[in-house]
Amino acid sequence: QVQVVESGGGLVQAGGSLRLSCAASGSFFSVYAIAWYRQAPGKQREAVSTITSGGTTYYADSVKGRFTVSRDNAKNTLYLQMNSLKPEDTGVYYCNRANGVRWNWGQGTQVTVSS
Repeated sequence: QVQVVESGGGLVQAGGSLRLSCAASGSFFSVYAIAWYRQAPGKQREAVSTITSGGTTYYADSVKGRFTVSRDNAKNTLYLQMNSLKPEDTGVYYCNRANGVRWNWGQGTQVTVSS
């Protein structure tokens, strides 16, 4: 079972940037498509970005052109570079498998964007 730990969140003004990291333990990290999920206050968790094992990326329309997902399989780590942040990007960010049986969810990392 893969365990994940998200980090890199914080408080930032609108227009600012943050880089999130997701460190995974366990085997076979590189074979999975992995997604960044976001849960805004009072809303359901949603996927905002996905990267396949081959490096193909997908983005929700709301973050397209502002967020960039990447992965370092040698380090078992996933990243999310977030630029031009907006107040509506506020939420707790998680990483997990993009499909199939999800791993146990980590604690996530809080991102707060002030206007």
